[in-house]
Amino acid sequence: MTDITIYHNPKCGTSRNTLAMIRNSGVEPRVIHYLETPPSREELVALIAAMGTPVREVLRRKGTPYDELGLDNPKWSDDELVDFMLAHPILINRPIVATPLGTRLCRPSEAVLDILPDRQMGAFSKEDGAQVIDAEGRRV
Repeated sequence: MTDITIYHNPKCGTSRNTLAMIRNSGVEPRVIHYLETPPSREELVALIAAMGTPVREVLRRKGTPYDELGLDNPKWSDDELVDFMLAHPILINRPIVATPLGTRLCRPSEAVLDILPDRQMGAFSKEDGAQVIDAEGRRV
């Protein structure tokens, strides 16, 4: 069992890049396909609290019912916004990664490096070809 968990959407390039960087550190994380297996209310609230991020910053807009639900309206409380995320998991921005060093919404994907052990197993380039880790395992 690993001590790193990623809430992952395999259709998302940022999520795929983040997962690949975790694996490049020599760790096989626990991968939760959150669209198929959404977190419970308690898990989601705990993740948001651990990130120290306002609930609104965890909401995903692109490709979601965000606009049609009027979620930009300030009338919605944090609890109500969490309810929307539970009812429509696509509203949960991704990827969220939890490690012993912290919990982050990893956008951009390189944000995961701040909560991984310092070691990288070798060079790493994102899907778009942008180099993130050099041949010596250092951040570029």
